[in-house]
Amino acid sequence: MKKSLFLSAAIALASTAVSAETLRIPHELGFGGSESLDPISPQRFYEAIQNMYSRLVRQGDDGRPSPDLALSWEATPDAKEWTFNLRPGVTFHNGSAFTAEDVAFSLMRTQSEAIDSPTKGVMAIIDRVEVIDDMTVKVVLKQAHADFPLLVMDYRIKMLDAETCGGDLDAICDTGVGTGPYKLAELDVLGTTTLDRFDDYYGGLPGVEKLELIAIADQAARVAALQAGQIDFIYALSAEQKPLFENNPNFTVQEVATGRWVGMIMNTTMAPFDDPRVRKAIRISVDRDALGKLVYGPGGYVTNCDHPVWSGDQYRADIDCPRDIDQAKALLAEAGYPDGLTVELFVSDISEGAIRMAEVLQNQAADAGITIELVQAPSDGFWGDVWMKEAFFATGWSQRPADQVLNEAFRSTAAWNESAWNDPAFDAGLDAARQELDFAKRKELYGDLQRTLFEEGGSFIPVHLKTVRAFSSKLSGVDPVEDFSIRYENVTKAE
Repeated sequence: MKKSLFLSAAIALASTAVSAETLRIPHELGFGGSESLDPISPQRFYEAIQNMYSRLVRQGDDGRPSPDLALSWEATPDAKEWTFNLRPGVTFHNGSAFTAEDVAFSLMRTQSEAIDSPTKGVMAIIDRVEVIDDMTVKVVLKQAHADFPLLVMDYRIKMLDAETCGGDLDAICDTGVGTGPYKLAELDVLGTTTLDRFDDYYGGLPGVEKLELIAIADQAARVAALQAGQIDFIYALSAEQKPLFENNPNFTVQEVATGRWVGMIMNTTMAPFDDPRVRKAIRISVDRDALGKLVYGPGGYVTNCDHPVWSGDQYRADIDCPRDIDQAKALLAEAGYPDGLTVELFVSDISEGAIRMAEVLQNQAADAGITIELVQAPSDGFWGDVWMKEAFFATGWSQRPADQVLNEAFRSTAAWNESAWNDPAFDAGLDAARQELDFAKRKELYGDLQRTLFEEGGSFIPVHLKTVRAFSSKLSGVDPVEDFSIRYENVTKAE
């Protein structure tokens, strides 16, 4: 579908009267209309799922696990068994009571071979889930994991109604029945999906009556829609777009330090990226600080050395990765490219700064004799048509704890192992880090994994981002601390 159609659809909203009790949020239509309401689907409808379902554990203001549907948890001394005490009196949108049976069902289906969810590689550590009573559940792990609550804090590990889903661990469950602050009223992924306030939400009455999730695939169209008052919120702005909303009384601009990143991925099984010397040559040809300033503006980023663990994570490793053109040329020569090489990089306006980052990479890599030809792909459908299919492509990830993202993006068996990284020693290192009960030793193990990715990996992750978001000044309650998991139930809207 053409981008112009989505822009026209957004502009058409201008003639529609919208109550102050309706909050309008765009979604990027990254799966081209095949978005699913199943939280663990590879093609999840993120904006809807975040508001319809709840987690056992959610991110607190300090980034650590805090209560949601589980009020407390404790582990055995060997960290192989974790007991969660559940919140009483919670109901699903259909009136059914939330119990430990629903937790057991929701956790075990994450490992389904039939669904092949990206959560499978992370949650495969679960051996079984035992229902102790209606409000108590025990999770028995295959191996020790000192930080297991961080895994169930995952934004996709939502609690489903086992009965409504038919109790089938291998079936997609896209009913939309959850315990979250909003319930499904109308599903129209290609147009406007409507969610109604759930009056029996355990967290208190949500701030607005309705959410409208509007499909706008193109970032420029989203910016235009917010400027015209047709939507209320944009999650992420580029450095070039930020001035459009600053110092304008009609909008509020927030900056939130995060572990989000935009990157360029080389498939380590496809030539010429199957040679680690080529991969490293491309990555060290870049001045990361200069790239950050050019793409995200001064202060809009933290430089990074091609691993996904952000500066606010307790397991972040301190790695130095200066630009080194001479070494890049030497590595290319060793790999059989003494006169340089030419590669294609597939990019799209999928995340703020993605195209600009590719252009800066292209310009800087040229100094090492690397010619990067940019191939611009449509935004709508990018994640299904380009991502993990081409040899060199753009990507974007939201913030995750170190253990989760290292397992989800780099374990050899992970569904979202986008660089096709396959290193048995790395997998063993992931297991060792999880099982180590001493924090200092565990941190060193996670540090070794990050250093390996810088030396040999296929991911170019030059910076972690500050999220710059803009929203209507009519909105209140947008938490400036939260990153991607915005608590829309706390948002209110003035007339």
